[in-house]
Amino acid sequence: MTHRYRAPHFVILSASAVLAAGSVSASTGAAAAAPVPQHYVTAVVAVAAVEWVKTTDGRSGITVELPGKAEVRKATVSVEGSPVEARVYGLDTADGAAGFSVHDMPGDRYPLEDNLQRFLDSYMVNTAEPLSSSDVRRHTVDGRAVLDARLTSEWGDETSVGFTRFIADDDHLVQVMVLGPEAKEKALKAMHERLLDSLRIP
Repeated sequence: MTHRYRAPHFVILSASAVLAAGSVSASTGAAAAAPVPQHYVTAVVAVAAVEWVKTTDGRSGITVELPGKAEVRKATVSVEGSPVEARVYGLDTADGAAGFSVHDMPGDRYPLEDNLQRFLDSYMVNTAEPLSSSDVRRHTVDGRAVLDARLTSEWGDETSVGFTRFIADDDHLVQVMVLGPEAKEKALKAMHERLLDSLRIP
């Protein structure tokens, strides 16, 4: 029997903190730390109703409703020799990890497809697990270019799935994502859609 160790949300989401950097020369804060792995718990247990919490990135004013109180992780990445601040807001739920990240740089500085690939590469560096994308779609929402993708990570006989969106704002690059066990895909999709519906960019 294969026992798969899953990284907690801040490892999954810390991959977002370096996605914009072609080469990362500096990273600070807890997002750069290597955490102790933990299992995803997939047993059905009685849980209280989830309280969704409006979470605001103080620097940009961007808000997203998350299914609980998020932790914030900060990082500094080097983009073409200049420091770029990034903040990642994430938490674990009964269905998987959820969160969003904000980079203080124009969202169209790089093609969104390149940012998706950097995220996939960064995830593998952080977790030593493969992560691939499918159903990649580029379109426009509220006048901003966005890129949506389904995520899949296969390890042994277990599969994780998720969804992500990259948003190119004039002053920020924003990513929203969820990731969890394949058995929870329907719940993860619904959670991701609620995150996107609640997203507000000033």
